Amino acid sequence: MPEIIITENQIHLRNDRISYVIGILEGGIAAHLYFGRRVEAFNPASVLRRWGCAEDGSFDPQNCALNHVPQEYPSYGLGDMREGALIVRAADGTASADLRFVSTTVEDGKYGLPGLPAAFGDGAKTLRLQLRDELLGLNVTLLYAIFDDCDIIARSALFHNASSRPLSLERAASLCLDLPDDRWDLVTLSGDWARERDVIRRRLTPGEMSVSSVRGASSLLASPFAALARPETTEAAGEVIAAALVYSGSFYAGAEVGSRHAVRLQLGLNDRHFGWLLQPGETFAAPEAVLTWSDRGFDGMSAQFHRLCAAHVVRGKFAHAPRPILLNNWEATYFGFDEEKLLTIARKAAEVGVELFVLDDGWFGHRDADNSSLGDWVVDRRKLPNGLKSLGEKVHALGLKLGLWFEPEMISPDSDLYRAHPEYAMQIRGRTPITGRNQLILDLSRADVQDFVYHAVADILRENPIDYVKWDMNRNFSNVGSLALPLERMRELPHRYMLGLYGVLEKLQAEFPDVLFESCSSGGGRFDLGMLYYMPQTWCSDNTDALCRCRIQWGTSLVFPPFAMGSHVSAVPNHQTGRVTPIRTRANVAMSGCFGFELDLNKLPESEIEEVKAVITRVKELRETLLYGDFHRLLSPFEGHDTAWITVSPDKREAVLMFTRDLAQPDTDQPMLTLRGLDPALTYTVAETGEAYTGAELMASGLCVALPWGDAASVSLTLRAQ
Repeated sequence: MPEIIITENQIHLRNDRISYVIGILEGGIAAHLYFGRRVEAFNPASVLRRWGCAEDGSFDPQNCALNHVPQEYPSYGLGDMREGALIVRAADGTASADLRFVSTTVEDGKYGLPGLPAAFGDGAKTLRLQLRDELLGLNVTLLYAIFDDCDIIARSALFHNASSRPLSLERAASLCLDLPDDRWDLVTLSGDWARERDVIRRRLTPGEMSVSSVRGASSLLASPFAALARPETTEAAGEVIAAALVYSGSFYAGAEVGSRHAVRLQLGLNDRHFGWLLQPGETFAAPEAVLTWSDRGFDGMSAQFHRLCAAHVVRGKFAHAPRPILLNNWEATYFGFDEEKLLTIARKAAEVGVELFVLDDGWFGHRDADNSSLGDWVVDRRKLPNGLKSLGEKVHALGLKLGLWFEPEMISPDSDLYRAHPEYAMQIRGRTPITGRNQLILDLSRADVQDFVYHAVADILRENPIDYVKWDMNRNFSNVGSLALPLERMRELPHRYMLGLYGVLEKLQAEFPDVLFESCSSGGGRFDLGMLYYMPQTWCSDNTDALCRCRIQWGTSLVFPPFAMGSHVSAVPNHQTGRVTPIRTRANVAMSGCFGFELDLNKLPESEIEEVKAVITRVKELRETLLYGDFHRLLSPFEGHDTAWITVSPDKREAVLMFTRDLAQPDTDQPMLTLRGLDPALTYTVAETGEAYTGAELMASGLCVALPWGDAASVSLTLRAQ
């Protein structure tokens, strides 16, 4: 079980595997002393000497020594020349904060955050570390939680104005971590539409390295995640410290190498897209960040994030449920469908064993293209003359569930909603609206807009037999202004938007616990722990090309487990790349996630239909392992032509191995894969060949994979313990 040990000048959080140590220095400065492998006791003398402090925790504040102190929550303006975690501006226009220790409290269980997603769990302990700036009258409560079943430290901060004057928060980071040396690589996830979450690894150099978003979403271009890895760290070995933000809006994640080669890692709201007027008596909560340490490489890091997602982030009946195999009509029909065309596709889907039919964009208003009707969530009777209820009943009669696409956060200028309520759109007075994808963004900081969005979705779900919702967001912020916010609060808009969205999602989840929600944002543009708290799976990317998906799913898996990834088989030539790949390869890659199809099965030859039936049967048999097993990356698509990973059941008695080679080479040996995650004492039979090997052998010598001839060749093998 986790424990929090408090002595006169030290606070020690630990479980069976990790320790996090905070020291209280002279004058009440909260200092970061250690984060890593569990230790029974911690003598701070060496660490303090490294940072230039005396062994009793004293330092010389008159010589700007704060610039060399490892602080838990550093502020701007009083001698620390590095980027601070907090910038607060007083009524006189100055920006400084002098946070000093007041008290600590320890609680059983995990803290929560008002209006924000946060990890949960009874098997946790919470530390509240109270700091105060006497001059400002600002109380800052640093929140920490440590879990019993995963090596995660959750962190947040509460800011309470206990003075009689307003204060302006200009920066309020969720996490700051000072480390004594800069021998690290910074690992981030960056990309763009159709190539989300490339793994980027850079050696730290003096100055700042970061990724960020000011797009109002965690974004396609960067993920709210950063890892520090030793230069020698690999997938299977080496030290990693990593953090991810439980938030879906604009963010900052970065590392700064300062003087004396020290490193400061920070994660939180992006202050270019943030400000908060804190009136007397008010409290502001920063989003949560989660921090992990591993000495087993990126594999060990990911195992902790995956465990956190499964046990402490995803809620409700779908947290550990088998996800239905679905077919989405989008790439089969785009906007050009009617009821009979949909039912023709659904009948074939039912015939091959699909479990969920999803109706995508185009069912509402007069939506024949992407230039109208967002906000008019009324069924288009031209396409569906009998309505959604009739379609749902017919789909259910086929033995399928019915899913429906929404883009509730958006509004089309060509819509009845915009004509009636142009003030609902995010906008700047006097400026021409900037559209993206022919749409504007609803101002979810407004209570009336929140009510509209909630009722628009809830009314459809109440009146029709809908089992699944795909919740999309296809553009990012521009014209960032609100007609409902006063001037002094305009910088609060991006964060108020997120609070409004989270409030709507919380109400919908509570009212419709049997509906499976999937998040989407032009593909994977809002793939983050914040959305996962409300929606247990996310569409990885609009790019369904199998070879591209090897890279996308590899990068995504650094933080997220397979059960969070929407991953489908699409038609060829692929609609994003024009590439033709075998259906076996498309299926092998897609089954390592929430499996489905983006095509019209009626257009496949009978030979491929038989393959589809076989893979659906196999996915249903292996679904528990594929979704909820331990995921291990083996060969990286970022380092060559091959991709391999293996998913192992929690009891280690079943495993599914996936190998894909993008380009065939002449006179090349069959690949030999060294596996991970198996039980060395068990003997495994490869179902497809009948060969038997011990787990120890497979993880030492490896398994030779018989690869088909040609480009985009792939093999998926099932290993079962005898």
